[in-house]
Amino acid sequence: MAAEIVNPRSDSDTGQDGGAEPLDSFDPAFALHRGGKMAVQATVPVRDKDDLSLAYTPGVAKVCSAIAEQPDLVHDYTWKSSVVAVVTDGTAVLGLGDIGPEASLPVMEGKAILFKQFGGVDAVPLALACTDVDEIIETVVRLAPSFGGVNLEDISAPRCFEIERRLQERLDIPVFHDDQHGTAVVTLAALRNAARLSGRSIGDLRAVISGAGAAGVAIAKMLVEAGIGDVLVADRKGVVSSDRDDLTPVKREVAGFTNKAGLSGSLEDALAGADVFIGVSGGTVAEAAVASMAKGAFVFAMANPDPEVHPDVAHKYAAVVATGRSDFPNQINNVLAFPGIFAGALQVRASRITEGMKIAAAEALAAVVGDDLAADYVIPSPFDERVAPAVTAAVAAAARAEGVARR
Repeated sequence: MAAEIVNPRSDSDTGQDGGAEPLDSFDPAFALHRGGKMAVQATVPVRDKDDLSLAYTPGVAKVCSAIAEQPDLVHDYTWKSSVVAVVTDGTAVLGLGDIGPEASLPVMEGKAILFKQFGGVDAVPLALACTDVDEIIETVVRLAPSFGGVNLEDISAPRCFEIERRLQERLDIPVFHDDQHGTAVVTLAALRNAARLSGRSIGDLRAVISGAGAAGVAIAKMLVEAGIGDVLVADRKGVVSSDRDDLTPVKREVAGFTNKAGLSGSLEDALAGADVFIGVSGGTVAEAAVASMAKGAFVFAMANPDPEVHPDVAHKYAAVVATGRSDFPNQINNVLAFPGIFAGALQVRASRITEGMKIAAAEALAAVVGDDLAADYVIPSPFDERVAPAVTAAVAAAARAEGVARR
């Protein structure tokens, strides 16, 4: 039985929830969320009958008829090319897990306002009351005519991999799972700059990723695509290697393109002599394992709110430390990537988001740091106004170069 949430400091009767004081009377997070965090706003005036006749009937019929004859006009005469569907089933929400579609809505609203604030992209939260892979895919396909892109959010692994792949096959608009690719783009950007700071390249590094879920798998793929020296992934049972007989199809695929050295054993074993630790799993890594890493190592411990390696411990041994938290330097924050990636893709009406577009986004993001590069500044702040335009331009150019742009 669920416990009722009430204000423990007051017994006053306000007429709500059986006498409990409203939650926002003592918690600013609830006060901010009351009524939701977003609204629909018209971009044209409806002041009189003339405006009404243009915005709606009879004027709207002309536009509808033109689109029916030339479907591509939908991009010019509706908001389709500037709006993204933020789709979830509520099964992997932040660190809260499977909390359902209704409880996911505050996060999806938050994602939508980040799209607008940081990329100038309109977004609509869509929390689906289904978790079956086929049902999710069919639902999104049927909704797709209204949108220029689809951002999949907080869908649990391994289902998220199949959902994204099949939607990409069926739709001619960008489909992007931010938990995978947004995290990977920002991680690669920070790693490029960390390597540059130490006078090395990506190809000189051996990385160990803790976590074989959506983010871990995507980071591994992107690092391989970027030319890393070697990377291996560890799950709860240790290093993902081809000699294990308990691997899921996704992990078996991962074993096929990672771990050139053929290592096995525990995460701690793999960290010995490693140049990079990337944590996207939670849990705690022993200090002795961090100490066993190569001199001048990088520790990207990104679990929230408790990093796998606390920064105070990491700084004893690592040259560069990054986390997922905003109260430490070098925050690996997806908002650095997804608004600009979608803005660039929508700008050129891309049919999909390619690996090349993601690599371009990472390179552009890394370049924003420029000559200000330092151990505590390998990735820019989400509030750096240069970020979104740089990522947008790079993604649009890459889309044209790869032949997926339609304008």
